Amino acid sequence: MIKEKVTYMNKNKAEALMWGIALPGVAQLLNKKYLKGTVLIFLELMINVMSNLNMAIVYSFQGDIPKSISATDYQWLMFYPCVYLFAIWDAYRDAGGAQSRFSFLPFVFAAYVSTIGVIYSSTFNVAGVYIGPVFLPILFIFIGLLLGRLIEMMVKARGE
Repeated sequence: MIKEKVTYMNKNKAEALMWGIALPGVAQLLNKKYLKGTVLIFLELMINVMSNLNMAIVYSFQGDIPKSISATDYQWLMFYPCVYLFAIWDAYRDAGGAQSRFSFLPFVFAAYVSTIGVIYSSTFNVAGVYIGPVFLPILFIFIGLLLGRLIEMMVKARGE
């Protein structure tokens, strides 16, 4: 009988998700996937710096959405949701969370819909109030997760 190699993150799905959310790549490093973790951390840092995301976050939390919008480099920020959600999905999968072959769908749709949120964040407003390049993509992540989960359930219902 062959024993399956148990990695660090296999012990705790929630921990894998939390580290993936905190900083893409850290969960992969904890799982001894050093190359993948290093690449994800490098990509996250590069996109963060080039898009000026930290200043956009600061201005957004201070309530200065117009300043947040003008500080953001959208050419770079559009990459962030895909890298971020791939890292979270990969950590989740490594922790044993991918029980279905379609478990990637909520993460893929969240990345896609969140990228749409980035694209429209400088023009989308509700009653004249702009949500901005930080909060709108975050809201859109939840819409994408829900949409992806519904599609996953529909595909499963038809039979894997």
